[in-house]
Amino acid sequence: MATRLSIVNGPNLNLLGVREPHIYGSTTLDAIEKSCREFASFLGVELDFSQSNHEGVMVDTIQAARGKSQALIINPAAYSFTSVALFDVLKTFEGPIVEVHISNIHARDELHRHSKLSAAATSVICGLGPYGYIVAMQAAVRSVGKLPGSLPSPITTGPV
Repeated sequence: MATRLSIVNGPNLNLLGVREPHIYGSTTLDAIEKSCREFASFLGVELDFSQSNHEGVMVDTIQAARGKSQALIINPAAYSFTSVALFDVLKTFEGPIVEVHISNIHARDELHRHSKLSAAATSVICGLGPYGYIVAMQAAVRSVGKLPGSLPSPITTGPV
């Protein structure tokens, strides 16, 4: 069975590139997806990539990833700070969960500073801009032991 990653994106991320570029930059979600698909091909993994502005659709997507994907990457966007439903469904996913934020939420205003979902995540990446998705993919694939053996040791094992 091929290794599969699911990337789930939350509300308003479909407006990346035009919404608050001073915070989120000018890269579109389409460009992020294209880059993620290229990296998935390099890693030899299958990729499901989705975005929804609706909490219930995100819950359904994560439920569908159970048993199908070995790792989950989520940028919950605004739901990071409010969603008990997403928190509960993340706890049902059995593989590694990497929470991604384009901005450094810890340096933001009080409303955007604390993600309720981080407690259900294996790891959190924030403040790397769109490149955070690539780092998240590398971390997720490494977590399931599926990084290509041709990569150098600092990438596959890190400091030991």
